[in-house]
Amino acid sequence: MIRFENVTKRYPDGTTAVDDLSFEVREGELVTLVGPSGCGKTTTMKMVNRLIEPTAGRILLDGEDIARTDPVRLRRGIGYVIQNVGLFPHKTVLENTETVPHLLGWTRAKRRARAAELLELVGLDPSVHGARYPEQLSGGQRQRVGVARALAADPPVLLMDEPFGAVDPVVRERLQSEFLRLQEQVRKTVLFVTHDIEEAVRLGDRMAVFGPGRIEQYDTPATVLGSPATPYVADFVGSDRGLKRLSVTPVEAADLEHPPVVRAGSPAAEAAALLAKQGDPYAVVLDDDGGLRGYVAAGTLTSGTVADHTRRLEAWVPVGSPLKRAFSAMLQHDAGWIAVVDGDRFAGVLTPATLHAALRRSVNEDGEDGDEAGAGQPVAAPAGAGDNRRTEPDAEAS
Repeated sequence: MIRFENVTKRYPDGTTAVDDLSFEVREGELVTLVGPSGCGKTTTMKMVNRLIEPTAGRILLDGEDIARTDPVRLRRGIGYVIQNVGLFPHKTVLENTETVPHLLGWTRAKRRARAAELLELVGLDPSVHGARYPEQLSGGQRQRVGVARALAADPPVLLMDEPFGAVDPVVRERLQSEFLRLQEQVRKTVLFVTHDIEEAVRLGDRMAVFGPGRIEQYDTPATVLGSPATPYVADFVGSDRGLKRLSVTPVEAADLEHPPVVRAGSPAAEAAALLAKQGDPYAVVLDDDGGLRGYVAAGTLTSGTVADHTRRLEAWVPVGSPLKRAFSAMLQHDAGWIAVVDGDRFAGVLTPATLHAALRRSVNEDGEDGDEAGAGQPVAAPAGAGDNRRTEPDAEAS
């Protein structure tokens, strides 16, 4: 979809911002350009929509040399999102969102319907926010409008220049999650500029790590973290790159343990007998459809049904979630294990030991030496692990 062929950008004062750059972005791929300030990543991105013209080389968009394309027509076919959004302050949210369709000559009804559709897609109710002006929105809401505006004409390519850099960390993480959800639906070809290695790892299908004016490594986040191509890359991604792998390693069904399960409507005495027989201190409680209801401690099963003694379980994640999310849930709820669900159904539990095993699996798959992830190092087993029992989660957290 986007191909750089020996592209150089040199300014009249002799400064070389980009030097003989060659790489390709596949259709539907989200590529993060990451590196320190002044390394040429923003210049690289701006050459795609000809806000900056290259000195040498060529850039192909869907096989066509962009130098032969009218720059106005080119830009109207490329979505562009910047850090400070750039909304028109005198226009409403709906009017801002329909800017490009208006320039393309769409009818008012068509562009208004498209703007409303996209506001819904980015999590803003057009009936509530559509008539508001940018100054009436929060920073995160303005950023969402910026993304909606960039998508309004359904461009195949989206350029994003540190779009979430101007919001606080909590809002930033929420926007990243929303954008990943959105990308799953629209599958645009995206160049995403950031100086934040965590953001690059979380969002990118592939990432380009920039040194001064050139790419030092271009690969998947897992490979960059697991096998840095140069000392520069190893230094940039950090000595804790093994921990950063938590962001790109998913929770898989094979990583899970399977504690006893009981049904909410079962007699408490029956569940107590099962736990006594198996020697487990707790069981996971499911409804009749296999959905997660909570957990129950063996010592509480005295009378009535299991539902009468079930405790709510706050620490859970879906299958496929990154290990970082699972680890964060363990810490947040001070839990000795967390439940994992597959859709609406309970799939198993993840413990500190199995989380560590999943991280080592990821390391071994990429052939990393394992030092950063702790491979080969002894790990303290969770309480009860020696006799194959699990401790119940912290009652206060659940």
